[in-house]
Amino acid sequence: MAKTSSLNVRVVEGRALPAKDVSGSSDPYCLVKVDDEVVARTATVWKSLGPFWGEEYTVHLPLDFHQLAFYVLDEDTVGHDDIIGKILLSKEAITADPREIRSHSAGQGDLELLASSNLPASALQGAEITGIDSWINLSRVDPDAEVQGEICLSVQILEDGRGRCLRCHVLQARDLAPRDISGTSDPFARVFWGSQSLETSTIKKTRFPHWDEVLELREMPGAPSPLRVELWDWDMVGKNDFLGMVEFSPKTLQQKPPNGWFRLLPFPRAEEDSGGSLGALRLKVRLIEDCVLPSQCYQPLVELLMESVLGPAEEDTASPLALLEELTFGDCRQDLATKLVKLFLGRGLAGRFLDYLTRREVARTMDPNTLFRSNSLASKSMEQFMKLVGMPYLHEVLKPVISRVFEEKKYMELDPSKMDLGRTRRISFKGAPSEEQMRETSLGLLTGYLGPIVDAIMGSVGRCPPAMRLAFKQLHRRVEERFPQAEHQAVQSIGNLGQQLGQGKELWMAPLHPFLLQSVSRVRDFLDRLVDVDGDEGAAVPARALVPPSAIVREGYLLKRKDEPASLATRFAFKKRYVWLSGETLSFSKSPEWQTRHSIPVSHIRAVERVDEGAFQLPHVMQVVTQDGAGALHTTYLQCKNVNDLNQWLSALRKASAPNPDKLAACHPGAFRSARWTCCLQAERSAAGCSRTHSAVTLGDWSDPLNPDAEAQTVYRQLLLGRDQLRLKFLEDSNMDTTLEADTGACPEVLARQRAAAARLLEVLEDLDHAHEEFQQQERVKAALGPLGP
Repeated sequence: MAKTSSLNVRVVEGRALPAKDVSGSSDPYCLVKVDDEVVARTATVWKSLGPFWGEEYTVHLPLDFHQLAFYVLDEDTVGHDDIIGKILLSKEAITADPREIRSHSAGQGDLELLASSNLPASALQGAEITGIDSWINLSRVDPDAEVQGEICLSVQILEDGRGRCLRCHVLQARDLAPRDISGTSDPFARVFWGSQSLETSTIKKTRFPHWDEVLELREMPGAPSPLRVELWDWDMVGKNDFLGMVEFSPKTLQQKPPNGWFRLLPFPRAEEDSGGSLGALRLKVRLIEDCVLPSQCYQPLVELLMESVLGPAEEDTASPLALLEELTFGDCRQDLATKLVKLFLGRGLAGRFLDYLTRREVARTMDPNTLFRSNSLASKSMEQFMKLVGMPYLHEVLKPVISRVFEEKKYMELDPSKMDLGRTRRISFKGAPSEEQMRETSLGLLTGYLGPIVDAIMGSVGRCPPAMRLAFKQLHRRVEERFPQAEHQAVQSIGNLGQQLGQGKELWMAPLHPFLLQSVSRVRDFLDRLVDVDGDEGAAVPARALVPPSAIVREGYLLKRKDEPASLATRFAFKKRYVWLSGETLSFSKSPEWQTRHSIPVSHIRAVERVDEGAFQLPHVMQVVTQDGAGALHTTYLQCKNVNDLNQWLSALRKASAPNPDKLAACHPGAFRSARWTCCLQAERSAAGCSRTHSAVTLGDWSDPLNPDAEAQTVYRQLLLGRDQLRLKFLEDSNMDTTLEADTGACPEVLARQRAAAARLLEVLEDLDHAHEEFQQQERVKAALGPLGP
């Protein structure tokens, strides 16, 4: 039994952003943060006040996350980037009932907030799916509101002959906001009770202060007062900077005095609306919180789905999977396709599953030119199958050329409406070229890149995964059986490409037409060779993991430093190394071709975390904490190229080490230098970690491990949405038989099989309903008992 939580975030576009550059424009990008940790950074859109990003992320989260934030910044080549504004969405705002959120007209300066739930949470057992799809105005970034971290307190109310006394034990704080240029703060605590106040000492240069001080305040006459603890950053010059506060009511102090860690909050204040002066972002956010039951609960449902693809072809229209397909619409179909492909991959039946969907798709298609053009479950499943199985192949084939494009950073543009002649002048300092010169230069660069790309693809038949080739072969066979007169339809379409060139709207692409035409015959030959593969495409293959343990899931150059006294200056202790990560090892060498490699077993990893920039005065550093056979901990520091590279390495390492036992609950986000930790200033190397680890925070992508129970839960959730329709269509209305027979052309025998399949599905759903209700009852009992319960 497990609970899961994930966020699907799409940063669509911005509008009416303010100009931050002297040119009258901006170079905006967006940072996405979850509880003050950056999880993604969009690309920079140069010279735009209405940027379009269209970037989408899936973030797997702990259940207790609090807020999601979007910061829009203007990138500057020199100096710090300028902050334009931010949007802060609390978990409560994301999960709010859509009917409680009003939508205003779309005038500039108005707030357009339209929350939409893709799936009604009230209709779901064990799942809650809510979200936002709207334009939201950016607000100003107020330093006093940029609060993060927690404080540890222990409070007692004592009584003696002089009255009541409050004893506040201020132990420590962690993950405080950096307020000084050094990336740290000089924090102290101020405690208020009624008209009385006391302060702790100031701890210099740390975001993880340890006070361990007891402050005692006497109760003054009058009404009972709340307890407020404020944290401040001490400054020698100017006013102190606010770091956050916690407050406890008199009732809480009396009944359950605070004892533990408490999240810091900003000062209560009314939300300031910028009136649209800072622009707005269009965001799509969906939060999915699921309760995943034990495997045995989903076994009957999974068996029904497997029977669908293993049965004879004449039963395709009456299988449980066919009924599920009829009940799925819109965005839900994409999620369902991904989960079904993973579910059948895990059972070794992905080929059978795709063939089943292809048979249904081909059977209901009258024109071969429209095959897989619809938003069908077959087209979505084939798309997801190619992503899940073919992504390593795609990276292997195209990565060298794509990496070269990014490394060389050549400016290319054929579209006259987008051509920036001044950009080449800034780069070359040889004066601005003419439009014709720019077109010729761009054409030479484009063909120089496209040639190696086409060569790489054409020569990759042998590297294409056998499962993909078999899937393409069976697709080719099914289409030939259904449309024998349209043999090689897809290849013929490619052969007709020459007749279509020059007829579109983008006539400025004409200079590339000769290159495209000479590649047509090679593409036709490539497709023929791709489906020319031995093997029985209908046979089941052994169950497999999505990514074999020995497969490389991520690789590239990083800067590496061991956690040991260095003879050189700290900055130069980092050495460039090529790094490979598989499910078994994290390996290092001087270059990809270097024969000698040093490896860390993934099973030894106990934590993978970010490192404060101040630890080495370097950005984008992470640490991999491992444990040897003797139980000693060792740390390897790795510096990444940028924040997205850092997030992807963090995610990949956390996923690879997810099954490991004895994971650390806390670690040091600093480094042990000059006989103390740079983060919490503790003098012992073996001191307990001062910051919580974030092993549950990962980015969702094609390499996510197979999780049959979570995938079956998604199928169950989708079936719940169509349960009433299923019951009405096949079981309850006896008059529907004539209508169904007329609409679908199905014979009475097929309708009888459909009713039987529907009855079996409804029976399985009812059993899963009961299992979820039992779990929810157990959760309510635990909540009622509280932490002191048995």
